[in-house]
Amino acid sequence: MTDTTSELRAAADLVLSRLVGAEPGAARLREDQWRAVEALVAQARRTLVVQRTGWGKSAVYFVATALLRERGAGPTVIVSPLLALMRNQVEAAARAGIRARTINSSNIEEWSTVEDEVAAGEVDVLLVSPERLNNPDFRDQVLPRLAATTGLLVVDEAHCISDWGHDFRPDYRRLRTMLADLRPGVPVLATTATANARVTADVAEQLGTGAADSGHEARRAAEQQGQEGQEGKQEKQQDGRQEEGPAGTLVLRGPLERESLSLGVLRLPDAAHRLAWLADHLGTLPGSGIIYTLTVSAADEITAFLRQRGYPVAAYSGRTENAERQEAEADLLANRVKALVATSALGMGFDKPDLGFVVHVGSPSSPIAYYQQVGRAGRGVDHAEVLLLPGREDEAIWRYFASLAFPPEEQVRRTLAVLEEADRPLSLPALESRVDLRRSRLEIMLKVLDVDGAVRRVRGGWTATGRPWAYDTERYAWVARQRAAEQQAMRDYATTTGCRMEFLRRQLDDEQAAPCGRCDNCAGARFPVEVSARSLDLARQALGRPGVELEPRKMWPTGLDAVGVALKGRIAAGDQAAVGRALGRLSDIGWGNRLRPLFTDGAADRPVPKDAVDAVVQVLSDWARGPGGWASGESGAPARPAGVVTVASRRHDVLVGSLGSAIAEVGRLPLLGRVEYAGGADPGAIARSNSAQRVRALHAAFVLPPELVEAVKAAGGPVLLVDDYADTGWTLAVTARLLRQAGAPAVFPLVLAVQG
Repeated sequence: MTDTTSELRAAADLVLSRLVGAEPGAARLREDQWRAVEALVAQARRTLVVQRTGWGKSAVYFVATALLRERGAGPTVIVSPLLALMRNQVEAAARAGIRARTINSSNIEEWSTVEDEVAAGEVDVLLVSPERLNNPDFRDQVLPRLAATTGLLVVDEAHCISDWGHDFRPDYRRLRTMLADLRPGVPVLATTATANARVTADVAEQLGTGAADSGHEARRAAEQQGQEGQEGKQEKQQDGRQEEGPAGTLVLRGPLERESLSLGVLRLPDAAHRLAWLADHLGTLPGSGIIYTLTVSAADEITAFLRQRGYPVAAYSGRTENAERQEAEADLLANRVKALVATSALGMGFDKPDLGFVVHVGSPSSPIAYYQQVGRAGRGVDHAEVLLLPGREDEAIWRYFASLAFPPEEQVRRTLAVLEEADRPLSLPALESRVDLRRSRLEIMLKVLDVDGAVRRVRGGWTATGRPWAYDTERYAWVARQRAAEQQAMRDYATTTGCRMEFLRRQLDDEQAAPCGRCDNCAGARFPVEVSARSLDLARQALGRPGVELEPRKMWPTGLDAVGVALKGRIAAGDQAAVGRALGRLSDIGWGNRLRPLFTDGAADRPVPKDAVDAVVQVLSDWARGPGGWASGESGAPARPAGVVTVASRRHDVLVGSLGSAIAEVGRLPLLGRVEYAGGADPGAIARSNSAQRVRALHAAFVLPPELVEAVKAAGGPVLLVDDYADTGWTLAVTARLLRQAGAPAVFPLVLAVQG
């Protein structure tokens, strides 16, 4: 080492000591961490670090920040994907004497103050959520100033940049613009724990070139590097390897072994057995941990059941309010709960070194995503348990999320044409009324088009730029094939007889992968699959408890006037449906598993099963006797339904008809008739798309036959409206409005299943 290098290393270790709360100089960067710090501070390089969870990536950028700031560099900008990570990072920075602030959706009231502090040089680290990068004001006013003054740019969870990664986020692509605008000589650090060789090459390409070419040549180069294991210029190092990536990016890639993790798979017969297993064995798992689920409803179901069994647990999902999320995180960190029952909303950035276990009730669709989530455990303890409990519903959930992929070319072209024809920017609600895409999918598509230069987000909405744009069929098809391959890999992981850790490491192209000696296949199963009869009975009761409330639609979608539908504002009280009921959610692990086969593509249209009829009868009974129900005896309770009306169904006419007949027979109610499709209406054209398009298609698609109108009037009381399932809820809203206008004093919707 030269004297300069020795002095820099000593200064780096001093900062690390402050960061970890040790005596000055007592802590020392590992050699691989030091290589990254040296590349950033001494060489001003663009560096990609691919290292396992818990390796200490945040120590690299905090140490580099402190050293660069001492040398007069501007503030570090960290682009970070999740609020949990931001909160942890601010606290960690403070320990090292580094002043860190954040700009994200949870502190809107502080944005102006934070921006002023950055401009005044009072902030060492600014953490920014990727979504802010495409906010018009931030992009046009704040981002250029940041690019001009930044001393170090950090891209955390960098696999999100690549649409070949498991968690691609279009907002991250805006970083390419910031990279291109950085002053010469500004170092860039990208970090991730979950990138295989292909994703690594793609991210390195974008880091190295700034506004990287997103066309076929760059993609093919990245794909080839992934297939060949990134052969080429490599230097074997002590605990990883150092590579020259595309355009001079330094790639530091380490082994992904996690010596504290013991992996296992428990294949249980059904959802009730999985809940019963948790009830019997959760208390034997070490410390506190995370129980991951694939859906929000599953997280809620499991949380409720485990609480009934006496476990201190909390639910955590995308629907959890921010304040409740922070409280749940704090409770887990302090071991006040045994587990958080969470969706993937609790993922990147959550740091609890002594997390003792991770259990998945349901299999993620990607081994890379799975590795990332299990990596939350065992960072600071010698032993942590990792268990996968796959379920029958997993693949249906995978298919649902796959359906949200980038839309077909004709839908993209339609959106571009609408924007080009508009004489002003169009908001998402305004676009919804003109294109056949749901809002979440439409927004993601627009963000991708924005990065590609075809559209631009401005105040008031979105505009077309007029720049040529080509639909990259090859890329989107390749990504779809990758997703299918990842799903097969998860099936293989669950059934492999080989080492499970080695399997995961090979999925991430870890060349040093070898049998771990700890997983259930290497060392034998550590947990029984048997469950107690009592827990199984209670689980079956919990999952078999039918009934989900259906909130009625109360507002018409915005923008309907633009497509010739004269409906807007609040749905008149006299036209609304009442609160309804569904037997279950299709995403439930209880009734969802029983109902899902009725609604899968290609399923035969057949009479409703007897167990479903019996459960619907229980739903009706509970509904009638519940708070405000027609048999509750409460003042103001609605009258008992006077008859049953069914809705014509293109795919499930026999199913709906048999359900309506069964309800009428059991409830001793007259079957008043059926809401029919209007003449000329094409049921197949009524897509389950965004609300505006759905109402546009439905508002004139149904009619009440004269005999049904007469029957409703003669019944003189509320109507029970029966359909197969509710997705957007607009079929029920539109048909209920017709029945109310025909004289029904109230309409109670009842369906077998509800999406979500």
